[in-house]
Amino acid sequence: MRYQRSSELFAEAKKYIPGGVNSPVRAFKAVGGEPIFIKQAKGAYLYDEDGNQYIDYISSWGPLLFGHAHGPVINAVIEKAQKGTSFGIPTEVETDLAKLAVNMVPNIDKIRFVNSGTEACMSAVRLARGYTGKDKIIKFAGCYHGHSDSFLIQAGSGAVTFGSPNSPGVTQGTAKDTLLADYNNLESVKALVEANKGEIAGIILEPVAGNMGCIVPSEDFIKGLREICTQEEILLLFDEVMTGFRLAKGGAQEALGIDADIVMFGKVIGGGLPVGAFAARAEIMAHLAPEGPVYQAGTLSGNPLAMGAGLAMLTEINQNPEVFDNLMQKTEYLHKGIAEVLTEKGIVHQINRFGSMISVHFCEHPVVDFASSANGNNDTFKKYFHGMLEQGIYLPPSAFESYFLNDAISYSDLAKTLEAVRKVF
Repeated sequence: MRYQRSSELFAEAKKYIPGGVNSPVRAFKAVGGEPIFIKQAKGAYLYDEDGNQYIDYISSWGPLLFGHAHGPVINAVIEKAQKGTSFGIPTEVETDLAKLAVNMVPNIDKIRFVNSGTEACMSAVRLARGYTGKDKIIKFAGCYHGHSDSFLIQAGSGAVTFGSPNSPGVTQGTAKDTLLADYNNLESVKALVEANKGEIAGIILEPVAGNMGCIVPSEDFIKGLREICTQEEILLLFDEVMTGFRLAKGGAQEALGIDADIVMFGKVIGGGLPVGAFAARAEIMAHLAPEGPVYQAGTLSGNPLAMGAGLAMLTEINQNPEVFDNLMQKTEYLHKGIAEVLTEKGIVHQINRFGSMISVHFCEHPVVDFASSANGNNDTFKKYFHGMLEQGIYLPPSAFESYFLNDAISYSDLAKTLEAVRKVF
């Protein structure tokens, strides 16, 4: 394939945008080479500035459940835009979307809309601290909750009591209130709780992880977290920015059969437009301004374009609940096909899958947490990524990201993808 126009655009972008991108993973640093620039997309396909076509396996990192430029969502955005793009004043569509979301998701009574997943997670942690009157939170290595200071934490020398910053600009003072545990390791959580008795406001995690590849929680782990939180009066926070309305109508809470105390959303809930949200039971949300003392605000929160797109998306999900089974079956077909080819070719691999999320890891042992994910052969992944790109298949440009299938992908597309895997290896 030719990438001349994309290369020229990347060179120009680097003059005016740090690294030439507005989110680091897009720069292809993890896989080498230069990013492609997209001109347009429709259904299952991306089209770059050089005229190349790709089957898309990231779906804008999750929100495009029905594929690109989905008619009802596009029509909703056009309709709202014609009436004005932003008011900073309440609109009916905010309540319409809130009502629908609350009716679809278990264990929530009220929801607050914001502008990004980062903002949703940041606000949810503030609410948890304000509600409980406690300062510390537990997060898990490899779970990404946006770039707020509280979440950019790595294990420090005193990991059982506090973390340390892993980005310049994050203060030690902020880091000391974030404790780091290992995903799928309940004992690491118990040790932190015991060492910080009565000080932990919340435990935050991706209930099905997507930022160290797709990693599924063990039943003992996820149930154990709920039990610990109930016993210790700690709030359980589910970051469902990726999984909300993607794994089921009720998200990961429904899919896993576990109730969280605060749930964060993004991506699907905005139909692909920039949006985030956090939700909880009424008694928790009553602590949020202007009803309560915990302050949170946003000039463009509840933007009518995003609310209209989200309402169209969630309405479509409600009208077509079979989409989840369709996606699960397609993802299972892809999983079995890739595994068959890699096994036939003698390539050491692990494949993780849950619903319409899947990831391929080039390592020998099961991938259950960040450490085991990091054991993958990155050189093999780089060759795999670029080989697939040359075959017209767009995969996440990082070994630590999940694929997200969309329902516009056909079995013919899946067969083409599997043939591409065969060619690459």
